[in-house]
Amino acid sequence: MTDTIGPTPSPVGSEPDEPGDAAHAARDHGWGIIREDRVQFSDLRVRRAAEFVEKCGIADELQAMIAKTTGRPRLCTVQGLLVGMTLCSRRNGNGAVFFNQVTDILHWAIPEDWRHRFKVPERPDNITGFEAAYAVVRRLFGAIVRALDPSPLPKNKRLTLNQVKAYFAGADPELLQEHREALTRISNRVVQASLASVEQHLTTLWDGSVGVDATPIETFARGVSAKRDYTSTDPDAGYYVREGDHRDPDLTPSAPRPRGRRRTTSKTLWGYDATLAVARNPHRDPRPMPGGCGDPEVLPALTVGFILDKPGHSPGPNGIAVLEDIRRRGHPAGDLAADAAYNNSKPEDWQVPLRKLGYRPTYDYRIDQLGKIDSIHGANQIEGTWYCPSMPTNLVDATIDHRRNPDDPKAIDQETWRARIDARTQFALAPKGKPNDNGRQRYMCPATAGRVQCPLKQDSLGTNPSLREVDPFPSPVGPPKICEQTSISVNIEDGAKHWQPRPYGSPEWQDIYGRLRNTVEGMNGYAKADAYEGIEHGGNRRIRGIAAQTLLLAFQLAHVNERKINAWLATLPGPDGKPHRRARHKTRKPRGSWTPTGHITPPAA
Repeated sequence: MTDTIGPTPSPVGSEPDEPGDAAHAARDHGWGIIREDRVQFSDLRVRRAAEFVEKCGIADELQAMIAKTTGRPRLCTVQGLLVGMTLCSRRNGNGAVFFNQVTDILHWAIPEDWRHRFKVPERPDNITGFEAAYAVVRRLFGAIVRALDPSPLPKNKRLTLNQVKAYFAGADPELLQEHREALTRISNRVVQASLASVEQHLTTLWDGSVGVDATPIETFARGVSAKRDYTSTDPDAGYYVREGDHRDPDLTPSAPRPRGRRRTTSKTLWGYDATLAVARNPHRDPRPMPGGCGDPEVLPALTVGFILDKPGHSPGPNGIAVLEDIRRRGHPAGDLAADAAYNNSKPEDWQVPLRKLGYRPTYDYRIDQLGKIDSIHGANQIEGTWYCPSMPTNLVDATIDHRRNPDDPKAIDQETWRARIDARTQFALAPKGKPNDNGRQRYMCPATAGRVQCPLKQDSLGTNPSLREVDPFPSPVGPPKICEQTSISVNIEDGAKHWQPRPYGSPEWQDIYGRLRNTVEGMNGYAKADAYEGIEHGGNRRIRGIAAQTLLLAFQLAHVNERKINAWLATLPGPDGKPHRRARHKTRKPRGSWTPTGHITPPAA
């Protein structure tokens, strides 16, 4: 492991640089600068940090995980280490935890009675005392990391590919899975503790809706090409590569490149994907309040769960792991929006478990997923919704036609697409009751539901002359089941890959998808701001390996949440009715103006 110095290449097969080694002891780990900049923490600040650790509820569990049956007792408790990490994170403007600073805080910057409580011994305030104290802190954190590490690979050394295979062959997959689950649970308890000041507001103002997205972050190591026969010193990480045109290859059609032009790469990093779940109530926007105050009934977007993995690996299962942990902590399930990487997952990895957890998905689609994509009992699934088999072709293909090249004679403009999407509503199958415990849902034919008239459903004719009359498509084998029965049953697995409960492009869909996607993308940018947490930069988390990176990122994300909460509280009315900081309000796009090619521009006044 490393903490205060940058990664340096090690020869293949070299041993890791552990506390106690001669090379390790030769470094002072920035002791001189830390001592000059030392800040004494008051009893109140330490007590608040201890209360935060208590809210996490992880100290006793970790202490039990690393309990020693032989040897010398540890010279610091797990609670003490976590309090030191909390104080360090809060002192640094970026929420980062550096263990040279944690060492100084625990041994020389907190009141004596707290040191005794954490079983931290007295040490001389010199380089010798610091080195001994630093070794204690690093060994304790190292023991925690080993108890939670879901990877069998050692860090801080380059491994040959044969060594990697040997480590995996000798590992216990069940034990590694237990470690992964424990790491997810414990790291997210740190994030949960950061929400304590608005816990009651979450209960009353948040319906459980989240935006889910993966964002790349660096690790504190150099990457290694796949052509090499050895690993990086952080072998758990991988390469993230973004194309130079910054487009989303799943959703945005790209113009053909000029002949001979190569695709460029604008961003490459060695690290992890951090899958974030960000809470937001998508059913309302903040209202402008008198005096520039913020809306007390609209919480800021807050991270409620996360997990790390190699970039691009298993987005569906990783998202489900985060959501399962959120539900285990007692939070409700609401609407959910995610990008195309998620609804491109296998249904058994994402869509089905997502719905079994109680979430209602909202998706956008790739060009090859538009129009009719599935069917059951004669009903057609079109962009995630079940429709009457006799819905006119121009409505079925509305989005396909809108996404055509403008020179195509079949192409339609934004206003026409908007009108056709609205016209689909009367042809949609109507849910009958609620899904059963297995997720099976009954749907009524739109004629049975009183939305249209259909000659195949005689009872629907003449009841309301204003309703549109369906012209059923002729079939040599007779009408399908949806046309013969009043309702059909659809299992949770049927059409699961692209199903969503709200019609694609409808005003309700626009509210949910737009607000939740903007929320999670906004959180990514907020947490990556260089002036604050800068979570993308590996220099803010200087210990290698997925377990260490996860724990250190948890404290940074907790810092992000606390910063957002404090900023929101500052916009609420003070004793004089004025806010400490004026709230900012964005100009919202008109509801129902969204199209796949941008919002409809309102006519000039």
